[in-house]
Amino acid sequence: MEAVAQLPAWRANLATIAALISRAKNELLRVPGAAIPGVLAPTIFFLGLNGVFGALTQLRGFEVGTYESFIVPVSMLQGAGFTGAAAGVNLARDIEQGWLDRLLVSPAPRWVLLAGTVLAASARATIPATFVLAIALLLGAGWPGLDGLVVAYLMVAAMAAVAACWGSMLALRFKSQSAAPLMQAGMMGVILLTTAYAPLALLQPWLADVARVNPLTDVIEAARQGFVGSVSWADTWPGLLALAALLALLGALALREMRRTGA
Repeated sequence: MEAVAQLPAWRANLATIAALISRAKNELLRVPGAAIPGVLAPTIFFLGLNGVFGALTQLRGFEVGTYESFIVPVSMLQGAGFTGAAAGVNLARDIEQGWLDRLLVSPAPRWVLLAGTVLAASARATIPATFVLAIALLLGAGWPGLDGLVVAYLMVAAMAAVAACWGSMLALRFKSQSAAPLMQAGMMGVILLTTAYAPLALLQPWLADVARVNPLTDVIEAARQGFVGSVSWADTWPGLLALAALLALLGALALREMRRTGA
């Protein structure tokens, strides 16, 4: 106990974050069915939308070889959104069951408790992303290259962190799993109001105007690079900047709710 007490603060914080991530991993191993909705939902969206809108590639101005290549990054990001929102639902469950109260009386700072939830969501988001990517490649999506794959997964991990902050904020505010639909719908809605299913030039004017100011448009375009062309820093940094801004904003709001909880 004395050795533990003498641990530097940064090491103790890292150990706490690692323990929370490990807890999320153990939950997934013990209840593997819990991951099914997060995997099935983006896969169903991918298959359904590809079947309905696949012919859009025949339109003038749609300069993509296959619609599978165009849509798969969106489905990967949708999976990240679902996974992050699920982290909020799990946090609401922990609040209802009293588990969070135990964590709040520990010496760990509140930001450490939030970071464990957010980083666990980022790690888990690779599962639906990889499943959807495998299906897309089997159906004819182009290989994005190593650089395109790295950028896409970076966007997925960061998107899951943003969604986890959003879900955690709502969970801490409402303290009930009944807020789950709002967590999911918020992420779904903001993704749909982008260039998710068609290039900007082919969108209806009102939707194009919304997509231009929607920060997730830059995220989708960054994740899409390798699937529809080459990867460049000019198309990558706007997505990184958008995610950093969203993470800072939603992370600050979630942390504020965390500090208010149990105060």
